[in-house]
Amino acid sequence: MISYGKQSINQEDIDSVVQVLKSDFLTQGPMVKDFEQAICDYTGAKYCIAVTNGTVALHLCMLALNICKNDEVITSPNTFLASANCILYVNAIPKFADIDPLTACISIKEIKKQITSKTKCIIPVHFAGQSCDMQSIFEIAKNNNLFIVEDAAHAIGSKYKNTKVGSCQYSDLTIFSFHPVKTITTGEGGAITTNNEQLYKKLLMLRSHGMTKDPLNLIKNDGAWYYEMQELGFNYRLTDLQAALGISQLKRLDKFREKRRELVSLYKKFLVNDNRFSFLEEKPYSDACFHLCPILLNFNEITMTKKEIVKKLQDNNLNLQVHYIPVHLQPYYKDLGFKEGDFPEAERYYKQTISLPLYFDLSHDDVQHIVEIIKDIVK
Repeated sequence: MISYGKQSINQEDIDSVVQVLKSDFLTQGPMVKDFEQAICDYTGAKYCIAVTNGTVALHLCMLALNICKNDEVITSPNTFLASANCILYVNAIPKFADIDPLTACISIKEIKKQITSKTKCIIPVHFAGQSCDMQSIFEIAKNNNLFIVEDAAHAIGSKYKNTKVGSCQYSDLTIFSFHPVKTITTGEGGAITTNNEQLYKKLLMLRSHGMTKDPLNLIKNDGAWYYEMQELGFNYRLTDLQAALGISQLKRLDKFREKRRELVSLYKKFLVNDNRFSFLEEKPYSDACFHLCPILLNFNEITMTKKEIVKKLQDNNLNLQVHYIPVHLQPYYKDLGFKEGDFPEAERYYKQTISLPLYFDLSHDDVQHIVEIIKDIVK
């Protein structure tokens, strides 16, 4: 069975984790700091905070920016639930801006339509690994005094206008996810990058119970053992075991990126002239490390339903996935007042899309085999 994504673990990855297992620290040791520095070195950001997953990273960003009740935050409906749920975690109000049909990323024009006097933040989602048009979003934010949190769960290794995603050149904060289907993995894990020292220090505290031992930050100091809880924080720490795996994986990121772009080009070569299928456009400002390879089914040329196609593919050992069911169509969000028809481009995209297999260990022969199955099944 071929899935749409999977991790690539080599002997160096295994050895790095075994080394930590034999060390004095399984958690709260030196490897987490080393992993954070490696991410800074790669992205060009000044600061990094490693956390337990990408959802946690988004939650902490909302807390660090003091997003709270009655504040509005704009994000894309074409994303995983966490991009919107993090807004609800702090009792704020999620607003959606429809997508650009060419990229499936959030539309600049639609962001402008959603801004009100209550808007405090924009969470652009770098869908499938392609960066949103961050310079345009930055201008909108600057003109409206808004924060920006880049949801780069798909985009470690991607570039925007020759700058690495995660550098925070056009944002206050960027988050990454290291789930096994992502480009690099720590098992479960995530990270936040920023160039703002004040946000960095607040995030460090929020990650670990709202607690500090830093003598410079203590209100009083009873001795070397002393700590203070100054915020209502959480235990959102990454372990040294995970950080070691992350460091090892990060060393292979450029190879992962090269292979993923190669595979996407191969899919396009095999399918681009078939009227039943089409692909999203990669913009000139983008140089993506693709997390996903979505294919669009052109139902004007196809008699089968999407449900029938997916079932037939599963019967032929292709266990593919759909990214994404628009968030506003989920029952919970419908109860908040959203409804079908609110964001037609995201809904249209959902009806057409299936994600093709895309991961490092996939061979050219595998891609050719996958394409042959798809061409044979889709009628």
